[in-house]
Amino acid sequence: MLRTALSCLGCAALLAACAPTLTAPTLGRIVNAKTGQEGVVTFLPGALWSGGTTDNNVTIQIGNQTYLGRAVLLDAAVLPGRSNFDLSFGLGASQWDGIAGWGWGTRLGTPPAPRTVLRTGNLIAKTTAATPLTLTCTLQVDASDHGIGDCTGSDGARYALQF
Repeated sequence: MLRTALSCLGCAALLAACAPTLTAPTLGRIVNAKTGQEGVVTFLPGALWSGGTTDNNVTIQIGNQTYLGRAVLLDAAVLPGRSNFDLSFGLGASQWDGIAGWGWGTRLGTPPAPRTVLRTGNLIAKTTAATPLTLTCTLQVDASDHGIGDCTGSDGARYALQF
């Protein structure tokens, strides 16, 4: 009985390990800087990492307009931490019961962790109307896929983006 239960549990663990990992899309908002009209931005899973596909990976809904487009991000650069080398030297002399003494010392600290900067990129989206409207955006994304952006519409409208 125990052997059967363990076999079933082992098979379930094996199947779970082989299953693809599903991640939810990243949702955000877009706001017209002049009118205050808000919309919804949806980034498909993986859209906020470098090396994206050539397919559309972003949907933007503002009022009755739906934009489809692609976000492309560049790899983040890692800035090296500054050197944390401390050297101290001291001398002291004394005499105690006829014995002279002196001392010196050094200190070597560990360097601070390197800093990862934001991934930057852009987003280009357009409507599917006969005369399409376009949005071009610049993006900044952190390691946890949160970010901000500034967008400009083909009609001159400016937008702020948060996700």
